[in-house]
Amino acid sequence: MSRKFFVGGNWKMNGDKKSLGDLIQTMNGAKVDPNVEVVCGAPAIYLDFARSKLDAKFGVAAQNCYKVAKGAFTGEISPAMIKDCGVNWVILGHSERRHVFGESDELIGQKTAHALESGLGVIACIGEKLDEREGGITEKVVFAQTKVIADNVKDWSKVVLAYEPVWAIGTGKTASPQQAQEVHEKLREWLKANVSEAVANSVRIIYGGSVTGGTCKELASQKDVDGFLVGGASLKPEFIEIINAKA
Repeated sequence: MSRKFFVGGNWKMNGDKKSLGDLIQTMNGAKVDPNVEVVCGAPAIYLDFARSKLDAKFGVAAQNCYKVAKGAFTGEISPAMIKDCGVNWVILGHSERRHVFGESDELIGQKTAHALESGLGVIACIGEKLDEREGGITEKVVFAQTKVIADNVKDWSKVVLAYEPVWAIGTGKTASPQQAQEVHEKLREWLKANVSEAVANSVRIIYGGSVTGGTCKELASQKDVDGFLVGGASLKPEFIEIINAKA
């Protein structure tokens, strides 16, 4: 089964209208592989701006949302609001949400369920910390995180799984292509055993963690790596190189 290569850019809490406008102009003018699905994760306050400026061939994602449609939740945004801005994706469970803001597996599961029920696509993030990898419990950790997400998914066609080893995010350390492939393959086996073979074969499992123009080609050649979630490099022109990693 061929899985469409997926490249997400997570802008995190970066940029302003000028710098993001320049980046969008670069992206709109670039020659990008038509066989790749590209989605840019903009800060909430710039979702409308990004969606109105970016070419229609690029998707836009919110970087987080809450688990209900509206209410007395100061500072939060809902999938309904995200959709109202013409945005069709949301990133959930990013390690910064988990480890900087203390979001639990349970909350991420609830957010996933509500976002999918609201018609958003979900880029669901999982990944182990350095002490967990060194302790030999990578699989245990990522399987537990994946289970909570899986328990909240009815339609897997709207889900992209992003494996991001926390020790490789923004550190300049990248998991080797072999390390990435190993975890992606194990995740696919887990999906086959716990969800279904059809889902295991069709769901896209993307890699995140210091992906650059220099590392992207070898990572993209791995059998079970179906794309990337790119942090810092998504704010630079080299993002185009990463999108075209398979070209």
